[in-house]
Parts: sequence; structure tokens; C-alpha cells
Amino acid sequence: MTAEPAVTTFAGLHHRPGEPLLLPNAWDHASAAALAARGFPAIGTTSLAVAAAVGLPDGRAATREHTLSLALTLGSEPFLLSVDAENGFADDPDEVAALAQQLWTAGAVGINLEDGLGPDRRHAEKIAAVKAAVPGLFVNARTDTHWLGDGDETDTLRRLDTYRQAGADGVFVPGLTDPGRITGLVRRVDAPLNILYSPAGPTLAQLADLGVRRVSLGSLLYRRALGAALDAVTDIAAGRVPGGTTPSYDEVRALERNVSASRSANSTG
Repeated sequence: MTAEPAVTTFAGLHHRPGEPLLLPNAWDHASAAALAARGFPAIGTTSLAVAAAVGLPDGRAATREHTLSLALTLGSEPFLLSVDAENGFADDPDEVAALAQQLWTAGAVGINLEDGLGPDRRHAEKIAAVKAAVPGLFVNARTDTHWLGDGDETDTLRRLDTYRQAGADGVFVPGLTDPGRITGLVRRVDAPLNILYSPAGPTLAQLADLGVRRVSLGSLLYRRALGAALDAVTDIAAGRVPGGTTPSYDEVRALERNVSASRSANSTG
């Protein structure tokens, strides 16, 4: 798969009326490969899981190298990769653009950049720098007005419009679950809207009906995996047989990365 068709396909997955891109988020090679094997054409990463796996804080620009390392591992795999890069791990737009270039070279076709409720103009400068450096990279611009702020609608719209004008290909509002407000954003923002799935919020089908074009799972799968591990050990300690799905040893081995093939692909461009 060459770079340009992959990018075109990823962008196209955001423009299917009534069929939003369901983007599951992985945290290592095995989780990504298992999700791809279930038929998901695109896989995202989750910053919380990347940080938690190495004992570092999420959202504090502490995992730049870990994020890049994961992208290098996943970028050569036969699925479309979008990377959660927090705020770009830097305040300097040029540094964020340099990271984006590295992710693109690794094989990523998308990047998620969050404003952390900082100045919208600075975030817009980062987006513009990324699009100037890597025009083909799909930039999903996230605002944290509902995740960290008070959910002010005027501020949300202003930020999304600013990011769109800076070149963002899609916009992301995690923490927003109210159907009416989601519909309002769909109608007023000229870009595919990404919503973070919440078990307490609208279903995937309901989000599709509202006009949402991308539904991310964020850290949900990672947290569910940790929960399943805790449930299993609790059952075993209590003398019960643990329930749930347990892939066999051979099934997990089948997910192993083909290192020699990946190295060959990387060495040829």
C-alpha cells in the first residue's frame, strides 16, 4: 500500500453519510493487530494507555518518544493508523510539525491534536504548521471545552471554526454526549465531527443519525482490558472459572509482528 491511496481512503472514511468511522484505539501491537483482524480498517492510538503502560502521566507531554515508537511499530501494518499526539508534545508549532513529519514517515495517515483548553490561536498555529509540513496527514483537531472546561457552546464553536480555518480536516469534541448539542455542531461546523463514545451516551446508530462522522473509543478498550484482568484474577482467587473471551496462546502468537517484512518495507521507502 502506497502512502497516497491510504490517506485518501482514511479521509474518505469520514465522508460516508450515515456510516461514521468507528475508530477503536489500541495501545500496543497485539491490541492493534487483533482489532484489525476483526475487520476495522483504521486503528487509532490512545494516549492514556501509552502513558499508563510506562508509568507516565497522560496529557503532560511526557510520552513523545513512546508515542513515536508505537507509531514506528504500527505504521507498516496493513491498516490505517491515526496517532493520538496529545497537544503535539510541544508549544512550538515547528516542533509539532517535525513530530508530524516523523509520524508520516513511520506510516501514520492521521494525527489527533488537542488544545488542552489552552489558547486557540496557538493551537491553530500548530495545525497550520502540520498541514504545511505534511499536507496529506489528516489532522483531527480536538477541543477540550467539554472535557476540561464548562462546555460553553460559543467557545466550542469559535475554537472549532478557528481550527478548521487553520487547515484541520476534522474536529473532535470529547465529553459531548447531548444529542441536541451534537446536532447543532454537525450543522454549524464545516468539517467531519468526531465524538468520543460513552456507554452512558448515544449509541453508534444514534450518533450516525445525528450526523457524526467519526466515533472514537479513546481509552475505553484499554480500561476494559484492565477491568477484565482484575475480574479474572478475582474469580480465580475465589475458586471460580473466569468468564469472558480468552484468546488462546496460539491466537496471540498469530498476532506477532513480521519483523523481517517490516524491516524490508522500511528500508525500501
